[in-house]
Amino acid sequence: MSGMRILLLSMPDSFEHTPVLAIRMPNGALASLAGNVDPQHHVAVADLVLAQDSVRQTVERLVRDERPDLVGLSVMTFQRATARRIIALIRSMAPATRVVVGGYDPSLAPDAWTHPAIGVDFIVRGEGDLTFRDLVRALNGEMALSAVSGLWYRAGSTFHCTPPRPVMAIEDGAVRPPNRAARVLSGYTMMGRGVDVVETSRGCTYDCSFCSIIEMRGRNFHRFPIPRVLDDIRDARVRGARAIFFVDDNITIDVPRFEALCRSIVDAGLNDVDYIVQGMTAPIASHGATLAPLMQQAGFRYVFLGIENVLDEDLVFLKARAKNSRHGEGSRKGNATLDAIDVLHRHGMLVVGGLIVGNPDDTREAVAANLSFARAHVDWPYIQHPTPYPGTPMTREFRDRDLIVRRGVDEYDGTTAVTRSAHLDAEEIEFMRWRSERWMKVRHMAAAFRHDPLFVLRNGRRMFAHTFRGSTWRTAAGLESERMAFSRYRAIRHRERDYLDWPDPHPPSSDLDVRDAGGASHLAVLRAG
Repeated sequence: MSGMRILLLSMPDSFEHTPVLAIRMPNGALASLAGNVDPQHHVAVADLVLAQDSVRQTVERLVRDERPDLVGLSVMTFQRATARRIIALIRSMAPATRVVVGGYDPSLAPDAWTHPAIGVDFIVRGEGDLTFRDLVRALNGEMALSAVSGLWYRAGSTFHCTPPRPVMAIEDGAVRPPNRAARVLSGYTMMGRGVDVVETSRGCTYDCSFCSIIEMRGRNFHRFPIPRVLDDIRDARVRGARAIFFVDDNITIDVPRFEALCRSIVDAGLNDVDYIVQGMTAPIASHGATLAPLMQQAGFRYVFLGIENVLDEDLVFLKARAKNSRHGEGSRKGNATLDAIDVLHRHGMLVVGGLIVGNPDDTREAVAANLSFARAHVDWPYIQHPTPYPGTPMTREFRDRDLIVRRGVDEYDGTTAVTRSAHLDAEEIEFMRWRSERWMKVRHMAAAFRHDPLFVLRNGRRMFAHTFRGSTWRTAAGLESERMAFSRYRAIRHRERDYLDWPDPHPPSSDLDVRDAGGASHLAVLRAG
């Protein structure tokens, strides 16, 4: 069979809490797609977060050099406008090239990608590893498009939809390891150290109201065999990774298996890199006596804790109470967050605190209580605002109560407040978070310096300037209000979202229907890209 030339792109748009100066993570999903197409095809993977200052020039060069027959884009909600412009640019250079989109936004809001002006030929819905492989086979004449599960494809002016692809049981080896050699850009870094992502499991059995994972793949949990995971770590390490982020949806669902993974990392001598992981508070609190020492031995440095909220009434709304309540015979009842933080700190790990403020009934006091908790207990804040993703209970409640105030989805990035509460407007909620968490980030500089002193010495001033952009000497001297600095910060953030000077082929007014707003929870953001 003849081979195709394929170019896979992730978007340059980055999150406020992961500034590219300090953190540039690869898109693990694209490397997995590259690893699962048949070997006769040439695949190039380009994470455009590595080229934020030269997106247009980079895309033009890649199209010229790679001469792709097929271009695939991985897109999240707030990246939608950027993706449309990139597609239009590619179409202007190579009109015959076919375009496929996938990821959270096209999976959960496919109708947002079907307008002919956008120029999309195919939409991959859900997990893309095998669907994309089969799409390439179909385009290569090996099967019919109608036989590819999980696909929307254009025929003339109409899109046709095939049956959904069942969730993959990854234990059987059907999903092959990622192909990191396909990456054509370089510069992945975390505080100056080479960084990569590794996936050890997929899925989550909880049904948090803010999360799109369940909408994407249902309530299930599947594990890659530990020997495969170790080989994947070795591959990342050989390619220069000195920090590895386990991007599992919820690795702490199976604590005995997580403990076994830690032991295997130590036994294999792979504990000479820094590991980052995300997990629930309750399992870490309940199993910390055995789990935390193993994590420490394996080299875990940062743990992203899905705290969500410290108030019971908000946990009820978020449907996150079960995963944040301590269980077990003789254990202390109630919120497990403090116990989880304590055991991680006692074993030398740093806590990235994931909280959500601005829920429907939040008062000023409720928001302030969560911010105060973060100041007192977490090492790095990852505080977000509820965002109306499709099909989730959160979206329905915000819509039913008329609490959605911004419907342009380019602002659906988690740190722009697009909803108000019954007691506070959106701008006030965002201002409270912005004002508080800047100082939490500055406080973390000491821990960063102890671990990566050269990086902080070289880049500390730029890191400080990024955290406080919008502020001036007048702000520091008290000659102007913080509100003015906040207004300038928001204007800067608005300008930062414009990554390339190319017309949008389908104006943003088409994004105004919030029912089309695909997205991902903060627990799935770094895996999806």
